[in-house]
Amino acid sequence: MDSGVVLLDGGMGQELRKRRQDGDKTFWGTGVLIEAPHEVKEVHTDYINAGARVITTNTYALLRTRLDEWGLSQDKFPELMDRAGRLAVEARRETGGDVLIAGSLPPLNGSYLPDNVRPFDEIEPIYREHVALLAPHVDLFLCETMSTGAEGYAAAHAAQTSGKPVWVAWTLKDGGSSLLRSGETLNQAWAVLDGLSVEAVLANCCWPESISAAMKEMNGLGAPHAGGYANGFAGIPDNWTVKEKGVGVLGQRQEFGPDTYANHVADWIADGATIVGGCCEVGPAHIARLSAMLKEAA
Repeated sequence: MDSGVVLLDGGMGQELRKRRQDGDKTFWGTGVLIEAPHEVKEVHTDYINAGARVITTNTYALLRTRLDEWGLSQDKFPELMDRAGRLAVEARRETGGDVLIAGSLPPLNGSYLPDNVRPFDEIEPIYREHVALLAPHVDLFLCETMSTGAEGYAAAHAAQTSGKPVWVAWTLKDGGSSLLRSGETLNQAWAVLDGLSVEAVLANCCWPESISAAMKEMNGLGAPHAGGYANGFAGIPDNWTVKEKGVGVLGQRQEFGPDTYANHVADWIADGATIVGGCCEVGPAHIARLSAMLKEAA
């Protein structure tokens, strides 16, 4: 990674959901890998063409337990993980884009639910399987939407067995807080990672204002790089789960267009961010605007 600002892609699952217009059926794109994998590659391609220099595999919701919810055999899990990795590789090859591929390592027991994080000995082996299946296709691992320090540690511990760079992204409380959803401070979460080789720390899938509140502190933690990629949800209700409530209840923030989002990201960069992008509700148009902004500043 060079000394400039690296541009990530935007959200995958929400982008697929908008394009397919089928409600919560294919939330975060698991079903699309089975029904229409070419659509996943199209989203990767659109982000590369928009200027992203890191694209993330469509594996956020690809879990053995999620396959159970679809009524599918868990035996398909390795095949689908391989497919997700290959789709990202194909998009890079076909566009000729000079991009890196990040392997997404997600929460294993629900997003934004710190009380659901299971013990290290239970979840680290699951992450190791994800890492082993994705490693042939990716350049780095992104442990994302981690709601506790311990969750981030388990994912990063497994990821470092690949020998590839490891990034850890924590999700913060909405409303302009710099606290993890567990209530931990960034310093506390960083201390949990002690002993691991972590190239970048980020905040993701929370309000952009929360990332703004956190960026100076995050930049001072000691990792080589810091950054963020926010969502455009109106807010995450307490104890929200996609299975029980669906993504529709999260709503979409008003006035969250590319220019507005770029203003937030510019604030992060001013406070030391070197990796920026978008999460849910941030699409190719937002990433194209960020790419233009970064070129203007170069």
